[in-house]
Amino acid sequence: MIKAIKVLLFLILLAIIAAMGFVYSGVYDIAADTPHHAVTHWLLHTTMDRSVARRAAEISVPGNLGDTTVIRSGAGLYAEMCIDCHLAPGLASTELREGLNPQPPELAYEVADMSPAELFWITKHGVKMSAMPAWGKSHTDTDIWAMVAFMQKLPRMSPTQYKELTATPAGQPAAQGHGEHRHGTDGKKAE
Repeated sequence: MIKAIKVLLFLILLAIIAAMGFVYSGVYDIAADTPHHAVTHWLLHTTMDRSVARRAAEISVPGNLGDTTVIRSGAGLYAEMCIDCHLAPGLASTELREGLNPQPPELAYEVADMSPAELFWITKHGVKMSAMPAWGKSHTDTDIWAMVAFMQKLPRMSPTQYKELTATPAGQPAAQGHGEHRHGTDGKKAE
């Protein structure tokens, strides 16, 4: 038994040394224009999915996500902050999106597989090493739930519907400009 424990400890030490050698060798290409290896992609994506599901399980979803005013508010926020990475109906790509690795999901196709609580958690807390910011640092939960309400409508939305939802009758953006939204935890407007 003691011999087995010694062998196990030796193998653990050997694995730690190999891992440190890999890290310090610089052999892994971290360039954003080089795709991840399939195993790395699977590991990162599965870790994110499981982490989000675990943390979102306790989130209570508000009952007003179908309210037209909430959806319109979320559409304006989405148009300001999300389309450069996650696109919008009728938008094929952006310069920013082209340079990101991993490539951000096109939300019109991804949100159908996600619960409102998962969308809320990701939007509020962001995702490390993915360029997904933690919008909860600068936006209220009410704003984030509005974005979730809008995102849930994306899979069935045409480009025309998107344009109508993100513009007022006068053609002005539905949101009043990024600086007009409440930011920070104190609820004060940004200066």
